[in-house]
Amino acid sequence: IRQATSADIAAIAATYEDLLTYEQEHGGDSHWELGVYPTIAVPKRAVPQGEMIVLEEDGEIRASMILKAQPAEYDDVAWQYPGEGEDVLVVHTLCVPPRFAGHRYGSRMVQYAKEYAAGHGCAVVRLDTYAHNEPAKRLANGADSASQGGGRIAQGLMEEEQVYLEYRLQSVSYTHLTL
Repeated sequence: IRQATSADIAAIAATYEDLLTYEQEHGGDSHWELGVYPTIAVPKRAVPQGEMIVLEEDGEIRASMILKAQPAEYDDVAWQYPGEGEDVLVVHTLCVPPRFAGHRYGSRMVQYAKEYAAGHGCAVVRLDTYAHNEPAKRLANGADSASQGGGRIAQGLMEEEQVYLEYRLQSVSYTHLTL
């Protein structure tokens, strides 16, 4: 698991396309839309900011996610644990293509995020997912449910009901997060 580079952008976008094509053909849980979100614009924006993380194995991207300080759009969520801005690490757009499902790549990514956050002095790790995305909610096993938001516009692109989850980290020093 490592920080993505510009050389990874196309491969990350291909994982989104793999997942969303599969979901179009077989049904799915993400509520993401092929050609709408996520697209190559996501890693093109996140990689230069140092926010994109990938899990690479055998020279192939098996999972990706964005790690960033809490954005303002989370300010109106009823969180259980205090924290805002750089005291919080947000996991966003976690993607594991279907051909890599069942290998615990998603779990490894969440664990990495929690360790990264603790190592950078964050008090809380937060994530959101589509309210009916059962695999993502299972992946966040051990997270506390903060709230559920109906009719929220995800990424400004599509309306969806979301579940907000968080992990409270122990023994943090509250130094600020720099990715």
